[in-house]
Amino acid sequence: MILTLTERLPPSPDTMADLTLSLSAEERTRSRRRYDLPDGHSLSLHLPRGTVLQDGDLLRSQADGRLVRVTAKPEPVLTATAETQLALLRAAYHVGNRHVPLEITTSYLRLSPDSVLQQMLEQLGLEVTESVLPFHPESGAYGNHHAG
Repeated sequence: MILTLTERLPPSPDTMADLTLSLSAEERTRSRRRYDLPDGHSLSLHLPRGTVLQDGDLLRSQADGRLVRVTAKPEPVLTATAETQLALLRAAYHVGNRHVPLEITTSYLRLSPDSVLQQMLEQLGLEVTESVLPFHPESGAYGNHHAG
């Protein structure tokens, strides 16, 4: 059975979903894709082009109204921390000039593994650690995201 998801709903932690779809940050940027599930079922996304899914989003099947919750799949990432917020801000500027997906917080920067960027961050004085965690990059100034 193929469940076609055509409608994106805002996150609602209290809403029960029929299925969960765990996607990497890159996969959450795809608006048209088919996913085979371990139980033998398939999900097909047919969302408006440019849709960027966020952790917790709900997707609804137009055919039968079933709900699927999107979750951020843990994936390999680099997390960079600095002794000062100014050092972190400078690093964000330099990584931003490379136009790579970047998760920005007041205490760390997170990005996909890249040895050149890791070396640059370390040369800027940041501590960089490798781990496997959910990755939530900025969607961009004109990104399709929910108000929070």
